[in-house]
Amino acid sequence: MIGHGTPRRWAYAGFSLIELMIVVAIAGILIAIALPSYQSQIRKSRRTDAKTALLDLAGREERYFSTNSSYSSVGTDLGLATAGFPQTIGDGYYQVNTPTVTTGTATTVWAFSLTAAPIGAQTKDTSCASFTVTSAGAQTSLNSGGADSSSTCWK
Repeated sequence: MIGHGTPRRWAYAGFSLIELMIVVAIAGILIAIALPSYQSQIRKSRRTDAKTALLDLAGREERYFSTNSSYSSVGTDLGLATAGFPQTIGDGYYQVNTPTVTTGTATTVWAFSLTAAPIGAQTKDTSCASFTVTSAGAQTSLNSGGADSSSTCWK
């Protein structure tokens, strides 16, 4: 005789709603902890775009200076596709502002300064809000409050 004393197998199979909700809650907590850390690491990795582009442009400025005895603030002079600035660099997370060129005189030397600022999603990187390279070789960075963050950002 089947039915009265035999437990039904289908009644014990699967997960209860409470068990499922516990798993969802644990997954939500793990995601809430991991996602901000992941996004922070992604922003740090994108800083390389700015640093690489600035150092490349500094090299282009020096190359231009070696043949023209002056620096330039025109993009096409430096081998870029367009003449004007600001120009978006890398994967589109930074833009290089117009180079600041100081004309040499009898008492001063020619000089330039290049600055890259974050755009789009990268603006959330408040630790390294801008990168700057000069003709003297100085590599500096400012955080969103305007304080020097060079030791952290140019690593």
